Amino acid sequence: MSTTSTQLPDGFVAHSADSSDRVTIAVHNHVALVTFDRADKRNALDGEQFAAIAAAGAKLKEMSEVRVVVVHGDGASFCAGLDFSGFASMMGDGPSMAGDPNSPGRLTESGLTHLGQQVCWVWQELEVPVIAALHGHALGGGLQIALGADIRVAHPDTELSVREVHWGIIPDMTGTHILDKLVRPDVARELTYTARVLDAREGAQLGLVTTLSDSPLETALAMARQIASRNPHAVRAAKRLLSSSFVNGAGDQFAAERAEVAALIGTPNQIEVIQANLEKREPVLND
Repeated sequence: MSTTSTQLPDGFVAHSADSSDRVTIAVHNHVALVTFDRADKRNALDGEQFAAIAAAGAKLKEMSEVRVVVVHGDGASFCAGLDFSGFASMMGDGPSMAGDPNSPGRLTESGLTHLGQQVCWVWQELEVPVIAALHGHALGGGLQIALGADIRVAHPDTELSVREVHWGIIPDMTGTHILDKLVRPDVARELTYTARVLDAREGAQLGLVTTLSDSPLETALAMARQIASRNPHAVRAAKRLLSSSFVNGAGDQFAAERAEVAALIGTPNQIEVIQANLEKREPVLND
C-alpha cells in the first residue's frame, strides 16, 4: 500500500501552521501542501489534531499567494478517524474534552460549525480549490475531512468508511451535508447505516473519489500545478459558483448533526457498542 514521505517535494518551503507542529504548510509556485503530521497515530483525530487542522485552514485564508491547496497525511494513512481517547471519553473511561479549548464540540466564532465540523468545512471556506491526496485509510472523520475538499485523488487500496455508526454515533463533521451531494441518496444511506469499509476503487465508482492513482500525492500536485497556471480570479469565481449548493442550508444541517450526536453520546447503547467493539464481540442492544 502506498505511503507518503516526510521529505517535502522539491522547491516547497515549509511554514508552521500552529505552535504544535501537528500540521505543516509548505508552499511552492502558488501551491500549498498541507501535511497532517501525526504518522505514529495514522493521523488520528484528538483535540490537538482538531485544533491544528483548523489553524492550518485559518492560516491559508490569509495566504493570498496560494492558488491551490493539496492536503495529505504523512506516514501510512491520510487519517484513520477519531483517536481512541475520544471513544474512551465517550464511555467515561478517559479524560473528558468538556471545557477543553481543543474540544471538537467547541463552537467556532461564526457559530456555523463546531471545531470537529470546521476541520472539514474550512476547505470549502477557502477561496481556492482544495485537493485531498488519500492513501492508507480515510475512515470516519478522516473521510469527512476528505469530502470537504473539492477533489479527491486516492491510491486504489485506500480504505474508506463512513464509520461513525460502527461506534454507535452518526457522522457529525459535515458528512451528512456533503455525502449525498457526491453519491446517490440511497448510496449515502447504505454507506452510513452499514459503516462498512470499502476500497477506493469502489469509492471511485460511487463518486466518493475523483480519480485513482498509484502515487496520489504526485498526481494531486501535478493537478494543482495545472490549476495554479490558470487565471486565479477565474478559478476563484468558478469555485464560488460550484460551491453554492454546498453552502445552501449548511448551517441548519450542521446544527442538526450537533444535536443528534449529543443525544447519542454516552447513552447505554452507544457505550455498549464501543465496549463490544473493543472486546471483539457482538453488542447487546436495547430497542
